[in-house]
Amino acid sequence: MMTNRLELVLMYWAAAKTGIVIVPMSTMLQAAGLKPLLSDSDSLMIIADVSFAQLLNNIRQDLAAIKNNRYISVGADVAPAGFVSFDKFIQTASKNEPPDPNLTDNDVYNIMYSSGTTGSPKGIIHTHYIRSCYCTLFASSFRMSPESIILHTGALVFNGAMMGFMPWMYLGCRYILHETYDPKRIIEEIESSQVTHIILVPSQIVELLNHQDFDPSRLTSLEMITSLGAPLLMEYKNKLKQLLPNRFYELYGLTEGFITCLDKNDALQKPRSVGVPLRFLEMKIVDTFGSEVASGEVGEICGRGPLLTPGYYDSPDLTKQTIVDGWLHTGDAGYTDDDGFLYLVDRIKDIIISGGINIYPKDIEEIIVEHPLVAEVAVFGVPHDKWGEVPIAAVTLFMNAELLETDLVSWINERVAAKFQRVLDCFIMANFPRNVAGKTLKRDIRDIYLNRKTN
Repeated sequence: MMTNRLELVLMYWAAAKTGIVIVPMSTMLQAAGLKPLLSDSDSLMIIADVSFAQLLNNIRQDLAAIKNNRYISVGADVAPAGFVSFDKFIQTASKNEPPDPNLTDNDVYNIMYSSGTTGSPKGIIHTHYIRSCYCTLFASSFRMSPESIILHTGALVFNGAMMGFMPWMYLGCRYILHETYDPKRIIEEIESSQVTHIILVPSQIVELLNHQDFDPSRLTSLEMITSLGAPLLMEYKNKLKQLLPNRFYELYGLTEGFITCLDKNDALQKPRSVGVPLRFLEMKIVDTFGSEVASGEVGEICGRGPLLTPGYYDSPDLTKQTIVDGWLHTGDAGYTDDDGFLYLVDRIKDIIISGGINIYPKDIEEIIVEHPLVAEVAVFGVPHDKWGEVPIAAVTLFMNAELLETDLVSWINERVAAKFQRVLDCFIMANFPRNVAGKTLKRDIRDIYLNRKTN
């Protein structure tokens, strides 16, 4: 349970070397969220920033598998009571090579808990073979080489971070890790270190593009800017492609192991697409009965290939529900064109059914983000007595902007493509809640809105 720091990097490679299983934990977890994950994963040792010592002490008695001497702290010269300092921990290690663990392709490397943006976190298993495919497939897809310089500023416990982290180790190129995401520092780092590759989530791209220090002339060394974790709205895709042309990549995928990539060379011809499956991966779109649909028809996105998880840790029933006949059912709605490019419509769980009509929040969000004062938007459904559900829009505004919620409702409803896409209400937030990966937590926004209306 560590923030971005050298010791966390060492733990990832210590796991690869020795065959122990590493379980990265979000640093945003509270006791109620952390305790069940530590128990569920059968963890035997915790290595944590010293700032989490009190939190861990509060749940220590409920973690029978972890003994008092299995808590290691980093970031302090003197460890708190009940912990061993990281320096003391590594000083006791042998100077000799560790014994060969005789690892096979199918041995577990990590249990990566899902971010919980769509429900309770699930322990997703990645084997050593899967992670070796991350090394090769992403290095190839992103045109990385031993001369590349990769900058990472998001949480290193987020699976999206592995798409730069693994190729770095495989290629032996340069890897720069920032403690936290800071757009000003990113701009300075790209310019001074001549960074070639960077991977960001959409909210970080939005903040970077809108930062007062943003200047394309300072970022000319970049060969790749990849967006992942959530759809990037067209307003910002177009801005990126205009200001930093021939650098934009977009990934769609799940930690469970299906991923598509929109290559920079296809971004202009297929601007609304999220690309095609990575090499050696397969994709199909199915209806509610599991039958494959024709190109152009919306259905559930399914995929399979060498990145596919063998399952959720200690959850065989959940694994059977999600992986059917070797195909991962993503829970996302989309369609393909005649060239096999994927177009993401929305998460099936996020689709709003109003009066029997499917409303895709992303269609409305694309309209709202064009408002000159709106920085970010999240559209979601809430219960309605007559229609079943109706759309609500939450927005954040640019700094010092002022806007009446009622005026924004009118502006949106004059511009949506169909009457059923009209929003019932808007509410303005200072900031959107996000998880450790920087993803917007739409479910939390919906709860805040409903609580506000109730109170």
